[in-house]
Amino acid sequence: MDRLLCGDVGYGKTEVSMRAAFKAVMDGKQAAYLAPTTVLAFQHVKTLRERFAGFPVRIDMLSRFRTKQELKTSLADLAEGKVDIVVGTHRLLSKDVVFRDLGLLVVDEEQRFGVAHKEKIKHLRKKVDVLTMTATPIPGR
Repeated sequence: MDRLLCGDVGYGKTEVSMRAAFKAVMDGKQAAYLAPTTVLAFQHVKTLRERFAGFPVRIDMLSRFRTKQELKTSLADLAEGKVDIVVGTHRLLSKDVVFRDLGLLVVDEEQRFGVAHKEKIKHLRKKVDVLTMTATPIPGR
């Protein structure tokens, strides 16, 4: 799957992405949310944790505001499959981020990423389902 979901704020893009992530996790896959800013990543983590509070879904975050030890633990747990959904900024595209079995990548506001990051996303598209969300119309996409 490679889909673009475009709609104004409050349209329900995050709701659609959460349902897709839940389906991926229930099928034994991992899901990743890629956000252009730390503030947006924190918002996604908060929303996902509130929504999945009653389910056995582990949600984690990779960001520059976590200590080196926290990041090390999170990366190890992600590689072992102990983390079901990971949220982060471009940090998710780093070489040291390894998934056990990534099934879905949710990209929020892709146009705000640089060329190098978009190339990495393009490479991931060959292997996993990708849902791109935006509130900004993208001509020619």
